[in-house]
Amino acid sequence: MPSARDIKKRIRSVKNIGQITRALEAVSASRVRKAQARVLASRAYAQKAWEILLNVQSTGQAGVPMHPLLTQRQDIKRVMVVLITSERGLAGAFNSNIIRVAQRFAQRIGKPVDFVTIGRKGRDSMIRARANVVAEFKLSAEPTIADLTPVSRLAIDEFLSGRVDDVFIAYTDFINTITQRPVVQGWLPLIPHDIGDLIGGQYIKEIPAVASGRSDYEFEPNPIAILDEIVPRFTELQLYQAVLESLASEHSARMVAMRNASDNATQFAADLTLVYNKARQSAITSEILDIVGGAEALQGAIDKSAAIVAKELANAQRYHARTAQNSMI
Repeated sequence: MPSARDIKKRIRSVKNIGQITRALEAVSASRVRKAQARVLASRAYAQKAWEILLNVQSTGQAGVPMHPLLTQRQDIKRVMVVLITSERGLAGAFNSNIIRVAQRFAQRIGKPVDFVTIGRKGRDSMIRARANVVAEFKLSAEPTIADLTPVSRLAIDEFLSGRVDDVFIAYTDFINTITQRPVVQGWLPLIPHDIGDLIGGQYIKEIPAVASGRSDYEFEPNPIAILDEIVPRFTELQLYQAVLESLASEHSARMVAMRNASDNATQFAADLTLVYNKARQSAITSEILDIVGGAEALQGAIDKSAAIVAKELANAQRYHARTAQNSMI
């Protein structure tokens, strides 16, 4: 058993760690509310933009794409995956889950995959796994669409140039504070294409439902000009919505992880305190036994010395008695 001093140092260390985790929990709790509000507010806008895009596209001739970013290619030779993770850790299994899903997707798709990472954790993991990381971007605490424009421009250029034939976004979809789901969503081309059968469909983002009836829009000057304007913007909007979902999931996962860590630290400190008390009681008992043993040994030595002294006194008395008897004779 470790000494009481060592256990006391461990208790102090655990309590210090608990203070840190509680502080991180408080920070994440303050950020998660804002992140949730942003992601929930933007969902309705992204949903409506997707519906308008499909309705505008449906006004064209059947089978004739009205924009290059809406053109689905039959022969898929190369795929790009935009992986969204966090810049920092201490978020439980948030990063490892989405990284594992992205790697499984790359394995099952059966095509060469280029990775574009947003967030330091995803970049580090993919480089360690020797994946083909073609670009990396940092994720700010409160990103805007302008911050994500370089990522969108890279994906659009790679798709339009023909270097990649399909682009996906791997991110963590925010369900609620407790539940976050890693998903892979089709990004380019901007059309509903089902990829569930391709890789099993376990982590595939469902295509958002749109109104079944055709809406009547008046286009000025024409649908093609409108698509040329809204398609690049909606491309950026989809990426921005995925980043917001990932941020809300990150803060929720970190808040829950730090809360669990704080509870574990409290319980661990209590367990160590019990061990410390036992060790201290054992040390006190050992010291008492040492004192009692020493007292008994001292008493034995005193008794032995007293017996020797008594024996010598008795010998001396007998000697004096014989001497006196002899003198009288």
